[in-house]
Amino acid sequence: MEQFNAFLVLLDSNLSGSWWFPALLIGTGIFFTIYLGFPQFKYFNSALKIVSGKTKNSESDGETTGFQALTTAMSGAVGTGNIGGVALAIWTGGPAAIFWMWITAIFGMTTKYVEVTLGHKYRTTLNDGSISGGPMYYIEQGLNMKWVAILFAFLMMITAIGSGNMPQINNIALVMNTEFAVPKLFTGLFLGALLWIIIIGGIKRIASVASRIIPIMGLIYFGGALIILAENYQNIIPSFNAIFAQVFTGSAAVGGFLGASFAMSLKYGVARGLYSNEAGQGSSPIAHASSKNKSIDQGVVSILEPFIDTIVVCTMTALVIIITGAYLEPANQEFILSDQGGALTSAAMGSVIPWFPYILAVAVFLFAFSTMISWSYYGERCWVWLFGDRSSTSYKILFLCFTFLGSVITAKNILTFSDLMILGMAFPNILGMLLLSGKVRKSLEEYCQLKR
Repeated sequence: MEQFNAFLVLLDSNLSGSWWFPALLIGTGIFFTIYLGFPQFKYFNSALKIVSGKTKNSESDGETTGFQALTTAMSGAVGTGNIGGVALAIWTGGPAAIFWMWITAIFGMTTKYVEVTLGHKYRTTLNDGSISGGPMYYIEQGLNMKWVAILFAFLMMITAIGSGNMPQINNIALVMNTEFAVPKLFTGLFLGALLWIIIIGGIKRIASVASRIIPIMGLIYFGGALIILAENYQNIIPSFNAIFAQVFTGSAAVGGFLGASFAMSLKYGVARGLYSNEAGQGSSPIAHASSKNKSIDQGVVSILEPFIDTIVVCTMTALVIIITGAYLEPANQEFILSDQGGALTSAAMGSVIPWFPYILAVAVFLFAFSTMISWSYYGERCWVWLFGDRSSTSYKILFLCFTFLGSVITAKNILTFSDLMILGMAFPNILGMLLLSGKVRKSLEEYCQLKR
C-alpha cells in the first residue's frame, strides 16, 4: 500500500505539477477564442439576457431552464477550491497569481462555450424520458470514436466519486466536527440521507436545489467578503497594485511568504483558474445538456460560468487575503504546509471579524454539498451511458456508500488519484472539441445571422 501511495504522489507531481497540462487547456482556450472571433466578449450581454429570461428561445424538449442548468454546472465548479485553492495560489505564487487566474478564466469562457454547445447539440432522450448529453455523446456520435467516449465516461465516474464526493463530505465532516463538535459519522449519515432525497429526483430536483443553493451561498460568502473589504477600503487600491505590479517581475520573499517568481505566479495562477472553472474538462456540458434552450443559446449562457466562478468568487477570496495581509504572516505557514488553504482564508477573515469563521464554515458546507449534488449527476449520466438507463439507481446507491465512507476516512490518496483522472478525461474531451470545431463555428455563424 505504501508503494502504491508513493507511486500516486510521484505520478501526480510529474503530471499535474508540470506545465504541459495547464498549457494544453489554456492553449485550447486561446485557439477557440481566435478561431471563433472572441465570443466571450461579443455575446456576454446576450448571455445575461438569455439567463434572465429577457430572451426566450426555448425548444419543446429539455428538463431544466437555462438558469437552472447554469447553476447546476456552477454548483459543481464552485467548491471549496474557491476558498482554499485561491489561498494556496497566493501563498505560493504571490498576488500576481490572481492576474494569471483572470487571464485563464477569460479564455476558459470560450472553451466552456464550445464544449457546452457540443454537449447540447449531440444530446439524446433516453427510454425513461430523461435528457442526457456530454462529451461521451459528441465523441461517439460526432466522431464515431466510441472507445474514446468509453474512456471519458469511465474516468468521469471515478472522478465523480473520488473528487466530487469523498473529499467534499470529508471536508464538511471535518468543519462540523472542529467548529461545532458534531461527530463525523452523524454528518455522513445526515448528509447521505439528504443527498439521497435530492438525487433520487433526477436532474429536475437537482437543478431546482442548485438554483436555490447557489444564490444563497453566493450571498453569504460575497456579502461577508464585502464587509471585510469595506472595513479595509483604504487597502483595496494597493491590493490591485500588488497584483499588477508583480505580474512580470514576481515577488521577493517577505516574512513567512514562500517567495514567488514570475514562473511561480504564472503556474499557480493558471492552475487555480483551470481547476476552479473546469473549462475543458468535460463535466459542465453534462449539466447544460438538460436545458430547454437551443444548443447555441445554452453555449452562450455557459460563458457566464467561468466569469462568476473565477473572476467574481475567486477574486473576492483573493482580495480578502491580500488586503488583510494573511499570506504574509509566518504563523499561517502551518496551514499551507498541511494543505489547509481554507484555514488561511478563515484566518484572514477572522482577523477582521472574529466571529466570521463560523459564517465561513456555513459557506464551506454549502460549497461542498452543492458540489456533491452536481457530481453525482455527472457520474450517473456516464454510468447510464455505459450500462443503460435502468442502471441509474445502482450508481446512486454506490455514490451514497462512498459518501458515508468519505465522512470518516482521510481521502487524500483518493483525491490524488481522482486528480489524475481529471487529467485523463480532459484529453478525449479536448480531442472531440478540436475535431468538431467546424460544426461549432457553423452554429455560431448561424447565430450571428439571427442576431442581425
